[in-house]
Amino acid sequence: MQGLSIKQLVFISFMLFSMFFGAGNLIFPPFLGYNAGENVWLALAGFIVSAVGLPILGVAAVAKAGSFQAMARRVHPSFAVLFPMLIYVSIGPGLAIPRAGSLAFEMGMGPFLPAEWSGSPVALFLYTVVFFSFVWWLSLSPSKLVDRFGKMLTPLLLALIMVIFVKSWFSPLGAAGEPDENYLSHPAFQGFLDGYLTMDALAALVFGIVVADVLRSKGVQNSSQLSRYMMAAGLGAGLLLAAIYIILGYLGASSGALPDAKNGANILTYAVHQLFGTSGALILGLVFTLACFCVSIGLVTSCSQYFTAVFPRISYATCVKLLCAGSMLIANLGLTLILQVSVPILGAIYPVAIVLIVLALLDRSGNKSSAVHRVTVGFVALFSVGDMINAMFLSRAWDPFFATMPLHEKGVGWLMPALVGIVLGYGLDKWTDKRKPEEIRPAQTM
Repeated sequence: MQGLSIKQLVFISFMLFSMFFGAGNLIFPPFLGYNAGENVWLALAGFIVSAVGLPILGVAAVAKAGSFQAMARRVHPSFAVLFPMLIYVSIGPGLAIPRAGSLAFEMGMGPFLPAEWSGSPVALFLYTVVFFSFVWWLSLSPSKLVDRFGKMLTPLLLALIMVIFVKSWFSPLGAAGEPDENYLSHPAFQGFLDGYLTMDALAALVFGIVVADVLRSKGVQNSSQLSRYMMAAGLGAGLLLAAIYIILGYLGASSGALPDAKNGANILTYAVHQLFGTSGALILGLVFTLACFCVSIGLVTSCSQYFTAVFPRISYATCVKLLCAGSMLIANLGLTLILQVSVPILGAIYPVAIVLIVLALLDRSGNKSSAVHRVTVGFVALFSVGDMINAMFLSRAWDPFFATMPLHEKGVGWLMPALVGIVLGYGLDKWTDKRKPEEIRPAQTM
């Protein structure tokens, strides 16, 4: 039985961190800090619970169950096909990878182009061709991710962020402003909802396969040892994420003097310009490019391994090529449109993923299907999809119904359906267990 050294485990944690830390992780914490103002620490606490705690639990759940598909199979075999597919498409070519490519252009290249080129569709197209060509090339060898991320790209990314933070500490940008309306009455709940947008709880469910493969390539074959190392890597990556979110949230809260910021990218641009002058654009461009590049490679690798397993006739290399090409085309729709579409979709998927993670961690019956899983996931999915349809297609005509749901105004109305589902499902499992001997006894006497 081969173990890992502390150094190897640190590098694997760095690799997992870089796979998590992409476009959303950069732009959402400073925007939260800016809008939360004086309530920034409460908002950050909620944000860290969903954007750090849930991904750590997700990695742990996958490690315990053995795979994401094994977790989903406890609900129903069909669900084990459909839900993972939905998540892989969402965090892959549907939303997250194109978002990373588009944001890398807007922040890593746009500021250095002439004004007539920075907003040009042609410039965006040419940039995404080059960006996703490199992503395609580096994604062809997933076994080398630790060397590329853990030993090179992640330390460079962390060093750049620390340079910004240290400078802001000794040269404060300003005081925090008044909280925005959403962060005035329940900042922690709003921060929790903001954490959805990073997509990291979803990513944790699919990155598990990459971490497991890397560990196996290092000689870790024992299943219990593999689970322990996966959990340790998840915890290490989570601690790094939490530290960076606190830094970015602090920068956002300190940028209250910036009028009418539209997104986190505007806030970071303002902050580094105040701290470093014109050279700040170069530092920020490198940070965004590295983060978006790393997360794109991690997502393409994970999605390709999944789709290759589902469709064995398609080779891994072909999957990488198709994902990069599809992501490049969607990235050219622009960052604003991608973000507008992603919010309601993530609002529907995330609650289902959360209850699936929690149920997997609490389950002690192995990988058996149970009424608790079926009823709870069914209730939460029904509520979340209905809420999404209400927001996207019905101009909130169903709001009077959803308003009757406890905590719905705080954005977590799915908690009550989840609790009801757990109670009903547990009761059904107990009732089924009691009936089994009665059903078996007649057959035994025949």
